[in-house]
Amino acid sequence: MSGSGKSSIVFDTIAAESQRLLNDTMPAFVQTYLPSYGQPDADELAELSPAIIVDQKKIGGNARSTVGTYTDAYTMLRVLFSRLSEPSAGISSRYSFNDPRGMCPECEGLGRIAAVDEDALVDPGKSLNEGAIDFPNYNVDSWYWSIIAGSGFFDPDKKVGDYTPEERHQLLYAAETKVELTFGNKTVNSKYEGLILKLKKSVLGKEPETLQRHLRAAVERIATHRACTACAGSRLNDDARASRLNGKGIAECSSLEARELAAWVRSIEAPSVAPVVNGLALRLEHLDRIGLGYLSLDRPTATLSGGESQRVRLVRHLGSALTGMTYIFDEPSIGLHPHDVHRLNELLVEIRDKGNTVLVVEHEPDVIAVADHVVDMGPGAGREGGTVVYVGDVAGLLESGTKTGEHFARHQALKTDPRTADGAIEIRGATKHNLKRLDVDIPRGVLTVVTGVAGSGKSSLIHGYVKRVEPDAVLIDQRLGSGSRRSNPATYTSILDPIRKAFAKANGVDASLFSANSKGACPDCNGLGIIYTDLAHMDPVIDVCEACEGRRFTDEVLEHTLRGASIADVYAMQADAAVEFFTEKAIKKRLQTISDVGLGYVTLGQSLSTLSGGERQRLKLANELDDKAKTLVLDEPTTGLHMHDVDRLIALIDRLVDGGATVIVIEHDLDVISRADHVIDLGPGAGHDGGTIVFQGPPHALVQHPGSLTGQHLARRQG
Repeated sequence: MSGSGKSSIVFDTIAAESQRLLNDTMPAFVQTYLPSYGQPDADELAELSPAIIVDQKKIGGNARSTVGTYTDAYTMLRVLFSRLSEPSAGISSRYSFNDPRGMCPECEGLGRIAAVDEDALVDPGKSLNEGAIDFPNYNVDSWYWSIIAGSGFFDPDKKVGDYTPEERHQLLYAAETKVELTFGNKTVNSKYEGLILKLKKSVLGKEPETLQRHLRAAVERIATHRACTACAGSRLNDDARASRLNGKGIAECSSLEARELAAWVRSIEAPSVAPVVNGLALRLEHLDRIGLGYLSLDRPTATLSGGESQRVRLVRHLGSALTGMTYIFDEPSIGLHPHDVHRLNELLVEIRDKGNTVLVVEHEPDVIAVADHVVDMGPGAGREGGTVVYVGDVAGLLESGTKTGEHFARHQALKTDPRTADGAIEIRGATKHNLKRLDVDIPRGVLTVVTGVAGSGKSSLIHGYVKRVEPDAVLIDQRLGSGSRRSNPATYTSILDPIRKAFAKANGVDASLFSANSKGACPDCNGLGIIYTDLAHMDPVIDVCEACEGRRFTDEVLEHTLRGASIADVYAMQADAAVEFFTEKAIKKRLQTISDVGLGYVTLGQSLSTLSGGERQRLKLANELDDKAKTLVLDEPTTGLHMHDVDRLIALIDRLVDGGATVIVIEHDLDVISRADHVIDLGPGAGHDGGTIVFQGPPHALVQHPGSLTGQHLARRQG
């Protein structure tokens, strides 16, 4: 089950101790530069081998990190061009967009130039007094608006479209200068700066994920990026782009799909660099084997999904000469279409057969089916989990009576009576990435599931166009901030403020007393409940605070209660229990959403760092559920979910749709697809082979469509 303790035993116990012991073999000086791992709470750990972890964390990286640089494939490609191309630009580094000698001087090797859509930011048909500036915190009579309107540089009643070029430059790009503002009879000194320059400093230069939701939406609306005209987006200077090898330039090679580039590399006949040719071709072929043959070397790593990131990491280990290692995978089937799971299984078996131990945390039945040994955790989640409910082979699991065993042969029935749509979200001429000018109607008021193999264009279609047509749509994807040590479900879902107010009202005291970050916090641990002791190069020691015994608050605060419970008791409550405890409607409603997404076992004060990937995503789903949201877009919501929890998720989605919402789900899970009212299947393949509509209609018709890989797997499971 999700939350049963799988990650705790595999990552926080086995992997942590393996890596801790390996680090202990290093000199103390070296250890200061290595990750620190605490000693797991276990009676005994024996016969451990060095662990290699291949997890779901997105590679991320900065704007200069690409699939080619991350896998070292681009490094090998640069070597080939430096040795064989004509005219040669020189040594390998002169083909690097991260080296001043190879990068385009105009965009400094980024390939794109950021710009602001001025008319989206400032409406030319309005004056300042009419609200021409369309950005949060710049509404009429706000402080920032007052600086601009009261600067004396503009007539606040003049349409922005009628500004002279000098006035427009002053409004948008003027350097910082001092101005005097008049409010009634009072004069205030302030600083004026062009609007776009000011926004670049305050919000446009930050990562979108770090911004508040309303600011992020505003930035996405006004900010545009275009390819650098000097290098046509290739990132490289003239000399690097001029070199040709077998009729191609290095930028052209980088833009090819990995499977196409592999064939081109194999065609190079040059004995002097044969090892480099073979090594590069193998790395590209490995990408294709794990279902990522549609990726190009110039693809930014920050754009990869969690599943794609994990499989790109896997490429580094394929072909390795190491044996006797323990490879640990965290749900490697995430993001994989059922058609591609068999490739993953082949790779896992290949790594095992080389003499390694392979540990896989997984929910996908087709992956579990190839295991030699199964450890099933449960029987439930949270406090109801944490025990081993079955150990043995797969055949025994099917007869074990555990929830995992029961769901192996039980599936959601294929929907034969889909809901009737109420209009449509119309997308016309979609061309983003590999989409081939698609015209798509997404029905309103029903559940639409968008399917297709990885790389077929699902995310390009939905993420790229739904928000354009439906600006108020709520996107619930897999991106989540890690939060601080103080982050917990209560803070993340914003219910702590009303809880504090309820305590304050009941006791006639200040609400800040009930904040672990304010007046009422235990002074010894600053409201954390635990004490972190940094021991320089050694592992930090974590102890429960003796002063408050882990309760976070002072004794005086804990004397104040609400219906017999202290604020510390509330922190320790599971969400299900809290739903019954609170009578305040606003609190109860938000708590109910946590329970509805299957997180009723999570305590309100539990650190977010202790939640699994699936739990964190469902917490985000709970936080986004809002009766006002008419259109919800869910990106692979079954990520990290046990088969039993998928059933619960489907019931929640049905409730939302029955309540009038339009729900669009990007998904590979066959149970979710089975319960759709409408399916949009993209493909038929990935990359250049995708980007077209293979099928549109109800799932019972999809199983009859011979050209759909999704339909084939759905039909096979129906028997």
